[in-house]
Amino acid sequence: MSKGNATKLLGAATLGLMVAALFMVFVYAPAEATQGDVQRIFYFHVPLAWVAFAAFAITAVAGLFYLWLGYPVFDQLAYAAAEAGVVFCTLVLVTGSLWARPIWGTWWTWDSRLTSTFILWLLYVGYLALRAALADGEQGARMGAVFGLVAAADVPVVVVSVRLWRTIHPAVLVTREGSHGLADARMVATLLVSMVAVTAVFGWLLALRVATLRAEARLRGLAAELLALERASEEN
Repeated sequence: MSKGNATKLLGAATLGLMVAALFMVFVYAPAEATQGDVQRIFYFHVPLAWVAFAAFAITAVAGLFYLWLGYPVFDQLAYAAAEAGVVFCTLVLVTGSLWARPIWGTWWTWDSRLTSTFILWLLYVGYLALRAALADGEQGARMGAVFGLVAAADVPVVVVSVRLWRTIHPAVLVTREGSHGLADARMVATLLVSMVAVTAVFGWLLALRVATLRAEARLRGLAAELLALERASEEN
């Protein structure tokens, strides 16, 4: 199977998963007893957060491999994952604010998890700004790899923030009853399907972006070769 067909197949599977997830979120899953229908944002908020963290982890690991082996594909993977991670992290902050307004009575509060997530978003926006400011090449790739490794240190801080500091942000519970837990098996199933669907969206976008970056690199290489041939012909 060609790469193009594989990407189309992944896109079709992603579309099917998203349709199934939307049906389960808005039809299949029952309303939460305390929060009502507004709690349905949870089924988007949590998967988006998981994917954002996974994307930044990929950026760090791919950057490490680039520093070690020097293969451009690792830099392209790190860059693409960071771009997708910023998009998903932005959606995490937006959905969190939409959920917070009716539950907490405010769009934003400097809670430990919210603050650490916002810092994570700023770090990777900085990563993208750094890559945009530097010319394409080995120097920009190496500096981006180092920056991505350092920025990824905030991911575990975000994950454990609700346990390390006082926080009003709930932990995600799927094994016991409670106002922030998933007491109904249908709610657990809906969360799992949403996690798979959002992860598939990320994988599809990542594959498309890496393919685009590789094509751009090949075009730059061909342009450089053509320029070298033109200069050689002029000298002769």
